[in-house]
Amino acid sequence: MEIFENDLLCAQQSAKEIGAICKDLGLAISMFQPFRDYEGLPRDLRDKAEERMRRKFQVMEDLDTDLILLCSNCSPHSSGQREQLLEDLAHIGRVAGEHGKRIAYEGLAWGLHVHDHRDAWALVRDVDHPALGLALDSFHSLARSIPSASIADVRADKLFIVQWADAPILQMDPLNWSRHFRCMPGQGDFDLTTYGAQLRRIGYDGYWSLEIFNDRFRAGSANQIARDGLRSLRTLHDRAGIVLGKRGELPVPIDPVGVEFIEFAASHAEARDFERIFHALGFAPAGRHRNKDVVRWRQGDINLVINSEPEGLAHSFDIVHGGSVCALGLAVDDQTSAIARAEALDIERFTQPIAPDEWQIPALRGIGGSLLYLVDAATRETMWEQEFPAPPTGGLSEHAAGRDDLVAIDHVAQTMHYEEFLSWLLFYTSLLDVSKTPLLEIADPMGIVYSQAVESRPDEQGRRALRFTLNGSLAANALSTRFLHHYFGAGVQHIAFQSRDIFATAAHAKEAGLPFLALGPNYYADLEARFDLSPDLVARMAEYNILYDRDGDGEYFQFYSRAIAKRIFFEVVERRTYDAYGATNATVRLNAQAVHRSSDEI
Repeated sequence: MEIFENDLLCAQQSAKEIGAICKDLGLAISMFQPFRDYEGLPRDLRDKAEERMRRKFQVMEDLDTDLILLCSNCSPHSSGQREQLLEDLAHIGRVAGEHGKRIAYEGLAWGLHVHDHRDAWALVRDVDHPALGLALDSFHSLARSIPSASIADVRADKLFIVQWADAPILQMDPLNWSRHFRCMPGQGDFDLTTYGAQLRRIGYDGYWSLEIFNDRFRAGSANQIARDGLRSLRTLHDRAGIVLGKRGELPVPIDPVGVEFIEFAASHAEARDFERIFHALGFAPAGRHRNKDVVRWRQGDINLVINSEPEGLAHSFDIVHGGSVCALGLAVDDQTSAIARAEALDIERFTQPIAPDEWQIPALRGIGGSLLYLVDAATRETMWEQEFPAPPTGGLSEHAAGRDDLVAIDHVAQTMHYEEFLSWLLFYTSLLDVSKTPLLEIADPMGIVYSQAVESRPDEQGRRALRFTLNGSLAANALSTRFLHHYFGAGVQHIAFQSRDIFATAAHAKEAGLPFLALGPNYYADLEARFDLSPDLVARMAEYNILYDRDGDGEYFQFYSRAIAKRIFFEVVERRTYDAYGATNATVRLNAQAVHRSSDEI
């Protein structure tokens, strides 16, 4: 671990006591940091800075570490004359050597004279003192758009430490960007894989350290942040090696074949609510579990499971959350490799007792304590045949007839606390072979909702096997926040199904009694003018509360149900060579849902 001076100054223990605690815990202190404003100062100020550095050497002695970080100067009193910088760095290097200490010199992105790691390296290289080396920080490099290829010029033996941080791409000054928006590798927009590959290419084998400043992390769980940190570095190191043609250190990321099923936990009364919605959307009961009170509903390639067992995880989930999604099943080609990757990334496994004749499907802990099952794609049909052989009984299950309007699960929308957002983003991008879309800010009537999707690669027809959207907000009364309060935690807030003909689906659903989310008339008047749509088409959309978006030649149609008990609602979409999520319509949808905020129950 590194010791950050701000924390040390506020600690109740002495430096010697902290050093002893670390030693008892088996922790090495890799570096003490930061030391600011030394090189390039007028002689009197430089002498004072040198005295301050000597005092820090004593602190380091107590902490039992030999490395200190020296940041490039930001003082308005400093000079950028290269000869003076070289002279000052050579002098402090000699002082450090006399004390048995080392200095890692870092070019801050906001440094007054040195803000490029190439310039920092040139100074370290030309001083050429064994006690003076370079510190690289991915944020300082990539925030300045410094090419990662320039790392090739750095000598590995003179690179004393590497600090890592990702960040979203923002248009703001580097200092505030750094202090508030750094995040773990994989959670932001920087190309850290190429940066890491360059480090491995030059033979650097020292510490990979995380230096993260982020307001969300300060408010989050320290245990989860530590877990995320290790997960992010393991994933980054592995990907950097693969870029260099090395064999991966981790099992390959899971390439999902698709969402095999969605499981709902529900009491018998709640199950009736879900059945009415499923029936209205054209699903039909396809089987009852051989041993349990669990019913499978099916349409196209979509499997929905209602679990009303009086014990087990689903029952516990229903007690806490009410009728809701308790598990997702992902079809995968290699269960063994998938489990091995999850274990390597410290993702928690879940097991519960099953009958001897039941299928054992490996499961991971997911969002809000839900489960992520890993279903063997090669044997899934056999699994369904053997696990759900009995005809459904009771309620709609005995007589509901299905249709074939819906063909697949388009996406699953999961809502979480704002502080959890980046953790779950990392969970998916490190475990699965998916990419993430840019972060969107969506206007809810009560505040801003942040939304980002993770999605698998498109096939030859442009279809994606997996799409998850992650949503969170800081606004106390935004829809996503109200969901969290009502639901008692994070979870699936809505599910989107893909239709082959959305107008036919909507007509059938209306006839079957689906409670549509109603839109105001002004939306359609604007739609006709904005996209130059025919009045007849707009009239048909208005009849079924269908929303519309266009991206180039691609078109997107969507409609929503009302929510079940303020917990979960359903969406139907039709994509016509369109690959996004209709974000321009999100505000319209949120405003429509806000109308029903006090009474939105089915």
